[in-house]
Amino acid sequence: MTAPVDESVAQKRKALRALLTKPLLTAGTDDEVLRLVRRHAAELRDWLATETGWRLTVGAESARLFKTAPTLTDQTHPATDGKGKPPFGRRRYVLLCLALAVLERADAQITLGRLAEGVLAAANEPELVDAGVSFTLSRRDERSDLVAAVRLLLTWGVLERVAGEEDAYLSDHGDVLYDVQRRVLATLLTSGRGPSTINAAAFETRLEELAHEPVADTDDLRNRALRHRLTRRLLDDPVVYYDELAEDERAYLTSQRHAITRRIEDATGLVAEVRAEGIAMVDPDDELTDVRMPEQRTDGHVTLLVAEYLAARNEPVPIERMLAYVRKIAREHATYWRRGVTEEGADEELLAIALHKLRALRLVEDSTGEPPMVRALPAIGRYRLDAPTIRERKTRK
Repeated sequence: MTAPVDESVAQKRKALRALLTKPLLTAGTDDEVLRLVRRHAAELRDWLATETGWRLTVGAESARLFKTAPTLTDQTHPATDGKGKPPFGRRRYVLLCLALAVLERADAQITLGRLAEGVLAAANEPELVDAGVSFTLSRRDERSDLVAAVRLLLTWGVLERVAGEEDAYLSDHGDVLYDVQRRVLATLLTSGRGPSTINAAAFETRLEELAHEPVADTDDLRNRALRHRLTRRLLDDPVVYYDELAEDERAYLTSQRHAITRRIEDATGLVAEVRAEGIAMVDPDDELTDVRMPEQRTDGHVTLLVAEYLAARNEPVPIERMLAYVRKIAREHATYWRRGVTEEGADEELLAIALHKLRALRLVEDSTGEPPMVRALPAIGRYRLDAPTIRERKTRK
């Protein structure tokens, strides 16, 4: 039986969990947890600095945890402007960055129309034109991309709507007025150095330099850097596999595993699940995730069945074979699933949704080569179902 948690410890855990879930908290939207973060700011700041190297700033109107991604190649958690909305693609990310650049120079208030004009002017920069980026915002679908970026900024608290609705702008029948929250805007960038100080032209190189952290020159500092990197991964990644770590990270985690996981457990209430292949910090309350499994409804059931299917296979599975499996289970469950699951092309949509979730949870990965294949990762083993054992029953004489 779990021992009861002291009220002060429970409050600090709640505050830290809130910051890990939503690194930017703003007044008006997150008032309850923002009060907790302010109350325990000094202890939270110390723990985060010691264990992760992340910086926490707390003010009257907001709290910002300057998290940095453990890796630069994870594409499984794209931005959206709301639950169930399509993920951001290249065009929307560019529009978001251009909108932020316009807001940096804007007045205290701005309309969506003026923001659009500023974005169009910025999009004419020679570097963007040379990169093949162009915007006109003359069509509804083009304006919807800008609106998606604006709604994301509303969610973050960078903008506050004063009057009007975005739908009116989409229909070209009205405009929207916003307050620009400069203090929140100033906290968005989490890199250790300013983009203007980087001279590299290639995107990958610029990204590496933005995220670069100086190499420590003493054993103590190197060990601290290792602890920071590993704790960040354990807090951010659903699973940390030993074979994905660098040699020094793997050696440090092996020797310090108990101490690192215990400190995380004490501070967050997460529970370490240690296996031969790696470690997962499990959340008993199922709060610290944006991708849940299992889930109800059609997509959740498909994902669970695909996970079970892959868990039973030790080799990469071709996408075509998985599509055939999805078509099969769609016919079997058509009565219970949403309409259209047996129609042409539905198998591709259902499989894409399932694989996106499984990739985000670090349960599968794409296998290189042709034809396209997917490989199950060790943690998917929890979804493997063993064949039932039939015991022979003796009949009494």
